[in-house]
Amino acid sequence: MSEVATKLTEPTEYVQFWNDTLADKFDRFRHILMEGLSYHSRVPLERLTVTPGSRILDVGCGWGDTAIQLARKTGPDGYVLGVDCVEQFLTKARDDARKAGLDNIRFITEDVERYPFDGRFDLCFSRFGMMFFENPVLAMKNIRRALRPEGELIFIVWRSSDFNPWLGMAKEVVLRYLPEPGEGARSCGPGPFSMASTEVVSKQLEIAGFRDINFEQLDGPVTVGNSVQDAINFQLAIGPAGEVFREAGELAEQQRPEIEEALREALAYYQDDSGCIVMPSSSWCITARNPVSDH
Repeated sequence: MSEVATKLTEPTEYVQFWNDTLADKFDRFRHILMEGLSYHSRVPLERLTVTPGSRILDVGCGWGDTAIQLARKTGPDGYVLGVDCVEQFLTKARDDARKAGLDNIRFITEDVERYPFDGRFDLCFSRFGMMFFENPVLAMKNIRRALRPEGELIFIVWRSSDFNPWLGMAKEVVLRYLPEPGEGARSCGPGPFSMASTEVVSKQLEIAGFRDINFEQLDGPVTVGNSVQDAINFQLAIGPAGEVFREAGELAEQQRPEIEEALREALAYYQDDSGCIVMPSSSWCITARNPVSDH
């Protein structure tokens, strides 16, 4: 069930930006984004109990690794639907699902904010997908429509940059040399820290109709490069520092040698015996429930 489906929503300018600008950058650093940051999905998924035969929705599923894990958990009588707005990511997801011999999983390239989900899912899971929605409340409302009454939402988002130097520190370094992006800058959406506030996210979930909201703090190491240079390349391509660098254009390229040297000095502190750059990180694992009521 991993075939390409006919799209039901047309891409917005924001979705198009993910496909024409960010997809290649993310693919280039898949080893970091999928494997290096895996602590934050591994911990919740290892302890997640799934009733065999459950229907599961994976939102912002990217390259499909978490959807594949969920498909194994729910078993052959269950079903997993992985949704992402980037077809390029899902090409690998479908290939990996085929190689794993899984026929209880399907991937579709759609906008979660607008896709008309059919059926009732028992669980919705999302690793670092919710924080990039243009309109998070709209997305949450649509996800709730996809869940059966008493269905559960579990999603992982970053806490603030103060607790995530692997992203925050590089931006501080780059801003010594380059200006902040202007108001018209194209971006990946609200950004990786947009759901760091428990108060804001609780209110968003409540407006969307969710109840029994809970936040659990997850602290652990992330590997942000196989070497110092790999980590530098990652920082200048993706995330807050990457956005500053991209939007500065020609000026950024002129300043690249000085910026790279400053990042090299800052990142070297985190190099382990194998040469990898391992840094502290912190996320929220947020759970909420769809109450028994009319959608």
